[in-house]
Amino acid sequence: MLDTGRLLALPGSESSGSPRACSREHVIAQSLEFGGSPGRPLVRPGVTRRAETMVQQVLYRALVSTKWLAESVRTGKLGPSLRVLDASWYSPGTRDARKEYLERHVPGASFFDIEECRNRESPYEMMLPTEAGFADYVGRLGISNNTHVVVYDGDNLGSFYAPRVWWMFRVFGHRTVSVLNGGFRNWLKEGHPVTSEPSHPEPAIFKATLDRSLLKTYEQVLENLESKRFQLVDSRAQGRYLGTEPEPDAVGLDSGHIQGSVNMPFMNFLTEDGFEKGPEELRAMFEAKKVDLTKPLIATCRKGVTACHIALAAYLCGKPDVAIYDGSWFEWFHRAPPETRVSQGKGGKA
Repeated sequence: MLDTGRLLALPGSESSGSPRACSREHVIAQSLEFGGSPGRPLVRPGVTRRAETMVQQVLYRALVSTKWLAESVRTGKLGPSLRVLDASWYSPGTRDARKEYLERHVPGASFFDIEECRNRESPYEMMLPTEAGFADYVGRLGISNNTHVVVYDGDNLGSFYAPRVWWMFRVFGHRTVSVLNGGFRNWLKEGHPVTSEPSHPEPAIFKATLDRSLLKTYEQVLENLESKRFQLVDSRAQGRYLGTEPEPDAVGLDSGHIQGSVNMPFMNFLTEDGFEKGPEELRAMFEAKKVDLTKPLIATCRKGVTACHIALAAYLCGKPDVAIYDGSWFEWFHRAPPETRVSQGKGGKA
């Protein structure tokens, strides 16, 4: 049975009725505002009965608040049905994510090592593991197909790698996954409890089924240059996208972007306090870049990580089908024809 306390109303068909009461964006925006709790529909009292029927098809709640998680920790709800993951990762030589986890983390949280849960045989950065590899890894973290997973990281921005892990679960067929809005930064700021005690969950069985609609390959993006079936959005900082600033910690990798892509730096989806911006503001950002959320969309970055912020932002606007180009710029730079690599830094080519 669906727990509508964890769900967002999904997009039903647009109608000629009141757009504020019945549009998919309004229902989702109101759901996010209201917050909800397990067992209670995420629908405000002012939303019409007709709009509530749109919950027949649903989007799982993509964000949970620090307050909601703190209450879940306080009341002992963490266990097989609710697992928390610290998905922090930092550039070598800056911060040590695992060390910081061992020093302090959300009580009951396990450490999700994205360096371990990836395809180590690939020459490209952070590529997805196999279905079996992902299933084995998350199963050892006590996660089954019936688990609600909450992901956070400790980045100073409020969120960096957590949306990548959110997308990884979704691309492997698991829809009951959420990002902690505000991240560990705000968990600490608000004075919620922390512990240094590692989590030792009992292993569970997880069955992974790759959803290829949420994943794009080099060949598909190359073909898209001709067909233009998908819009392509790059989430890196503007200087890296333009090719005027170097790629950080990169050897043999020039900056620049894929021909035809649009730039939407992922940091702009977050407030100064580290929270995800609201649906109306996010929607306006897409519109300003002439990105049509009613049409197919591929997100890219350097290695398929911050691209997931685009997928999350679109999801919050009612679009759950954004695909990630997993190889992203790192793969494109090493494989694509030079004329498809655009840069202002080296005579127009990266």
